[in-house]
Amino acid sequence: DADALNAIAADPALQAMTSARAARSLQTILTPHPLEGARLLGCSASEIQADRLAAATELARRYAAVVVLKGSGSIIAAPDERPRLNATGNASLATAGTGDVLAGWIGGRWLADAQAFEVATRGVIEHGNAAEPERTGALRAGDLVETLYRRSRRIVGA
Repeated sequence: DADALNAIAADPALQAMTSARAARSLQTILTPHPLEGARLLGCSASEIQADRLAAATELARRYAAVVVLKGSGSIIAAPDERPRLNATGNASLATAGTGDVLAGWIGGRWLADAQAFEVATRGVIEHGNAAEPERTGALRAGDLVETLYRRSRRIVGA
């Protein structure tokens, strides 16, 4: 998540390799928060926040990847797709580690033949739902993982 995104942002060779994956029919999902998105686009976080939809769309285009621009109303964007706005989740997700949980959850749900845009969308929705209802105080990443796991077991067992 963060270390990989920061490495890509700092290294033109990694940027080119990331973008080139699509030409080899390899899918990529990036999950930046606004500051990481700003680094990837070479702009400021305030510019990202000023037009989150345009920023997510540009990230998807530039990196030929599915992009989850995290934040209030996370945006899922992909080249040649209409971006999606997530309505689940709340401010409880603005705590350390919850973005790592999202990246891991998406990766864990991603089957070899699945479409990255659909997997990312489903993962973002499930992640947001697991944070509801909003809690007072911080939401621990470990508690979020437990909730995601319990809910996924109910779905499988249904």
